[in-house]
Amino acid sequence: MTTPGLSEPPVSYYRHHVFFCLNERSNGENACGHHGAQQAFERCKSQVKAAGLAGPGGVRVNKAGCLDRCAGGPMLVIYPQGTWYTYVDGQDIDEIVESHLRGGQPVERLLTPPSVGR
Repeated sequence: MTTPGLSEPPVSYYRHHVFFCLNERSNGENACGHHGAQQAFERCKSQVKAAGLAGPGGVRVNKAGCLDRCAGGPMLVIYPQGTWYTYVDGQDIDEIVESHLRGGQPVERLLTPPSVGR
C-alpha cells in the first residue's frame, strides 16, 4: 500500500519565492539593512504585483532576517532554484523581476558566488 502523494514529485506553492535580507546590526558590522534593503524589498513587491505575477502559482516576495551572506550584501535569494543575488539599486531589482521572475532567466551580472559568506 502506498501513501497518496509520496511517489509524486513535490509541487511548489509558488513558482518563485523571493526572500530579502533586511537584517540590521547595531555593532557596526556590515548588514543588508544598511544598504537600502527595505526599499528594494518594497520595490520588488510592488513590481511583482504590478506585473500580475503575485500569488499562488506565481511569485511571493518576503522579508527575511539574516541570510548569513553579509559580505555580499545586500542579498536576496529566490527559491526553489536557490539563486542568490546582490543588487545596488532599483534598476537591478527591476531587471531581476523582468528577467528572472517573469522570463525565467537569471541575471548573470547580479549573481552571488556560493563562496561569499559572512
